[in-house]
Amino acid sequence: MKYKFLFLFLLITVSLQAQEMIQISHYLFPDFQSGVVLMKNGVRNNAKLNYNTASEEMVFDENGKYLAIGDVLLPQIDTVFISNEKFIRVNNKFVKIIFDEPEISLFVEHKCRLIPPGKPAAYGGTSQTSSAASYSSIMADGKVYNLKLPDDYKFKPYNVFWINRNGKLISFSSIGQLKKIYRDKKKVIGDYLKKNDVKLTDEKSVEDVIIFMENN
Repeated sequence: MKYKFLFLFLLITVSLQAQEMIQISHYLFPDFQSGVVLMKNGVRNNAKLNYNTASEEMVFDENGKYLAIGDVLLPQIDTVFISNEKFIRVNNKFVKIIFDEPEISLFVEHKCRLIPPGKPAAYGGTSQTSSAASYSSIMADGKVYNLKLPDDYKFKPYNVFWINRNGKLISFSSIGQLKKIYRDKKKVIGDYLKKNDVKLTDEKSVEDVIIFMENN
């Protein structure tokens, strides 16, 4: 009981007013789902969890309030289970495991770009504010933790993949970067990409090309 209280105390970094669940836009899952936070000491903590791709934090629903797992607790976490997915920490980021084998592992880091509302410009046009300023402002007032972003904000999800290949961790977020990883198999990957439509928004197509390259 004492550890459970300490876990909840450390878990909380941001406490926000609950809002009506109208739409989840920048969260990975369509709603908060029953999950487990497995600690490195073996303790399992049950919670309703989701992943915020805008703030890049694991968030839990505590009686209608959306709270982010605190920095103090993060190094103590082994694995987070949500639905049928498993998340671990790689380079201080939560990544989802696609497959994990002794010689090669593939993970995906889910992210999104916040697109701020345009400001009035000359001749009736609009100009975009900087993404850094936009992110700072939306973080400062807590909107990033809401289930729905303000109507004048848009978001664009994207993936960063991580390969742990023979003990070497490499990331890629474009087809060009993927081709560099397999520069020693230039013709093989070139032929594969000509025949197959590999999209970084499609985790299965990325998984397929990695498995193919490792076996050819």
